[in-house]
This record gives sequence, C-alpha cells and structure tokens, in this order.
Amino acid sequence: MRITFLIALTAIFISCNSKKEEYDIIIRNAMIYDGNGGDPFKGDIGIKNDSIAFIGDLSKASAKNETDAKGNAVAPGFINMLSWATESLIEDGRSQSDIRQGVTLEIMGEGWSMGPLNEKLKKQQQESQGDIKYKIEWNTLGEYLNFLEKKGVSCNVASFIGATTVRMNVIGEDNRDPTPAEMDSMKLLVKQAMEEGAMGVGTSLIYPPAFFAKTNELVELCKVASSYGGSYISHMRSEGNKLHEAVEELITIAKEANIHAEIYHLKAAGKENWGKMDSVIKRVERARAEGLNITADMYTYIAGGTGLTATMPPTLQDGGFGKLRERLQNPVLRQQVKKEMNFRTDKWENFFYAAGTPENILVVGFKQDSLKKYTGKTLGQIAKIFGKSPEETAMDLIIKDSTRVECIYFLMDENNVKKQMAIPWLSFGSDEGSYTNEGVFLKSNAHPRAYGNVARLLGKYVREEKVIALQEAIRKLSKLPATNLKISKRGELKTGNFADIVIFDPAKIKDNATFEKPHQYAEGMIHVFVNGVQVLKDGEHTGAKPGKFVKGPGWKK
Repeated sequence: MRITFLIALTAIFISCNSKKEEYDIIIRNAMIYDGNGGDPFKGDIGIKNDSIAFIGDLSKASAKNETDAKGNAVAPGFINMLSWATESLIEDGRSQSDIRQGVTLEIMGEGWSMGPLNEKLKKQQQESQGDIKYKIEWNTLGEYLNFLEKKGVSCNVASFIGATTVRMNVIGEDNRDPTPAEMDSMKLLVKQAMEEGAMGVGTSLIYPPAFFAKTNELVELCKVASSYGGSYISHMRSEGNKLHEAVEELITIAKEANIHAEIYHLKAAGKENWGKMDSVIKRVERARAEGLNITADMYTYIAGGTGLTATMPPTLQDGGFGKLRERLQNPVLRQQVKKEMNFRTDKWENFFYAAGTPENILVVGFKQDSLKKYTGKTLGQIAKIFGKSPEETAMDLIIKDSTRVECIYFLMDENNVKKQMAIPWLSFGSDEGSYTNEGVFLKSNAHPRAYGNVARLLGKYVREEKVIALQEAIRKLSKLPATNLKISKRGELKTGNFADIVIFDPAKIKDNATFEKPHQYAEGMIHVFVNGVQVLKDGEHTGAKPGKFVKGPGWKK
C-alpha cells in the first residue's frame, strides 16, 4: 500500500513539473508579426538554445532570462538582400549600423564575392584595400564565410558567388569570351561554391570585366547553380537607357537556366527613364504569370552609390584598372572620354549623363589621405577647386587616388520608389556595408542607406506615409527573401525556427543618417536576438557575436 502511494505521489510530482516548462529566454507581452503578412497577435515567445521553442501563452512558464516586449512589435530578424558588409565585418563584427535596424542576416555577392581567390586575385585584393586593412586568410567563398563565423560576427552571413570573381579567376580582365576549357573551369568554380553553401550566382553587369560577359556565358554558370537549387541575382546590364533590354536578358537567363532570378536594387535611373518603371513591373509580372520565378529588391533612397569610373566607358578598363589609369593620362584619349561622358548612349551605362549635373554626383570615398579633404563635396565643387572641367576632374581624381573613387549619384524618382515598395514580390537590400560610427569608418562617408535603409522603410514609408502596411513591410524584410532563397528555419516566427527575433517600437523607429552626416544610427529598435542570443538590449549593443554562416540549398555537409 505504501509503495502504491509513493508511486502515485511521484506521478503527481512529475506531472506538475512537466507543466512548468523551462526556457532560456521568454519574450512576454509581444505584439507578434510572424512574417507571413497577416495581422499581428498578442503572445509570448519561448527560446531554448538557438531556436524558438514555443509561441503562445507562457504566463505559467519560467525562464533563465525574460524580456518584456511591452506590447511593441516582435518580428523575425530582417534579411538584407544586398549587403556590402564583406570588409566592414572583418574590421568590426558587431555590424552595428544594421543590427540597430534589426538586420540579422547579411547576404553578399553582388558580382564580386570574397572567394574563390587565386594568388593573383589575392595580391590584387590586398593592394586595393582602402581604409580597412586585413589579411586574406582564405581561398574559397566558403572559407571566407567560415572565417567570419569563427572570427565572430553579431549577424548571420551568406553570399552568392560573384560571376565577376569567377571570370577574373579564369580569364582575367580582358574583353573576350571564354574558351570551352575556360568555361568548364568557371562552371567548376560555381559547383564548388554551391556545395560550400553559396546562394547562387550574382552579377554586376554594368561594371567591367562583368560587362564583357555575354548572356550565354551567364546562362551556363546559372545552369550549375540551378542544379543545386540556387538563384541568379543581378545588377542588370542597364538600369537606364536600355532598362527594358536588361530585364529581357534577366528573364532569358531565368528561362534558359530554369532558375529563380532576382533584380538587384530595382530602379529606373536618369530622369528620361523614370517613365519606364510601369512597363518594367508589368513585364516581370507577365513573366511570373508564365511560370518564371522573378523577384526584385530595392533600397529606400533616390540616390545610388558606385564608383566615379561609372561616368566613363567600360571598354577603357579592358585589361583591368591599371590600363584605365594609364589610358586616362593620354591627352588624346582624355579628350575622347570627355566627349563620351556627355553623350547619351545605349552602349554603356553613363552615370555622368544620367546624373544630369555634376552637382548630383557626391564624392564620398578616397583611398589617399591627401584627397580625403574633398570627401562630402560634389564633383562640381571639386572641379571649381581644381579649376578644371568636371570631366577632367573626374579623370584626375581616379588617377590621383588609384581607385574607382566612391560616389553617390542622385538618379531616381521618389514616386517610383513608393510604387516599387507596393510590389508584392519585392524585398529590400542596403547595397552598403554595416558600420560603427567611430574609428576607421569615419575616414569616408557612407551612403545613408548603411544606417537607415530598413528604419527609413518602417518610419517614413510605413508609419508616416502609409505606402504599405507594417505587416507587409515585415513580410518583405523576412519571409519573402527567405522563401526566395530557400533559406530554411529563418524569416518566420515559428516553433522550431532559429531565434532571429527583433523587437521595435513602430511609433518611434526612424532613420537619422543624412547624405551630409551619414554616420548616425537609426532609433526605435529595442532588442535584437540572433540564434537565441541577445545582441541588442534596450537599444545598446551587447557585444555578443553569435552569427552563423547560413548555407544555400546546395550545401553538402
């Protein structure tokens, strides 16, 4: 009898304790936006190790650590579809300018990727380093991403393999087609990268030597990525005078390679091209209706950022940047370049012409200390200081700095920016690094999108201008890009998914960075968790670096 009583008592004890689940972290009083675009709901979230263990009522549960969301928005961590944090994360793995906006995954690889690198490319990359200096301790793309994870980063990281990088490994920087043997070598590099975890193939076709690649070359590379379930993502061959033709090329590649294709930073650049956006949207939607998986991303500004070299014909870089610099010192060629810079053409993307005036070209980044005093000035202002034409000044700056010289170009229409945001198949990418507003990062001016791309969306365009609803903006920042890239267990608040979670005040989130003073953090993001570890607490970085290398669909363990 006594034994029976003890057994029953033990059973009751076990039963009572089993109802009181233990979690590492509980987020209470949350207004949950799960990433699917539906209405939010009130609830709690339990985190165990690196994953979401429960969503619902946890009023009777306990945890080692608890966070009171106080009714604020709780959402999946945001995905930056176009990140240039490749070097900034080496310098400072805290990823502050993006973490403070809720970005928990940085996706890199716009044409150029940090691997694979042969010895020649390693030497070239080492010599071209600007403010940020680092040793190249890897060869392949997978090794680079593993290097970041091991070094320690607060955000998760992923990358496409850059078609430019592949081409430079095999062909170099010459304007010619690959031989059959070279094509096989290029495809092998893509195969290796896909098996290491690349998301697919990325291109940047307005820049040499990517400019030299023909459509069939890209199709062949994409067929390899497609066989692993990867994607094709492209800074198209034109975003201006030949925008429609560039979209057709992307659709052709998607169809012939049987691959999901995404347009990087969708835009119509140059005032005379602004009217093309409606027809571009219709063309993509027709392709989607025909069964092709075409998507796009964008940043939330009317200005883009690229090198001063984009004001000059790409053919000048046949053979590499060194050849360009040499050619720009030839008096006869300089006069020819000056003429071409002022000529509307369909042969290449002329940013000097598209900007309309040198006052719309803001110079923001130099390598040489002697030139840094011109940071933040327009090309027109620098030309007046030099006492030369803007065209000659652009050539001189490239020669003196021995780099492409970073610039911001005011090219887009605000009405198009809003129109694009409403597209259901469009996500967001900053096209910038992720910085800390101190130290080496202050030696150059960033594009304000580095500090405000997401916050500007949620503050200016969602709260203030009501261009899209908050739940839709969150879907476009999380579930949509994760689905497009076949990233499992991220992008949605769901039991079993990784605990990448952001908590922010929808009434307060806003961007503070400006073109004049870009190094200013956004505000309104309260807490951020990455893989179950808190990296932002009460708006301040904790110093934690739990970020992981997020592998693409072709990864072979």
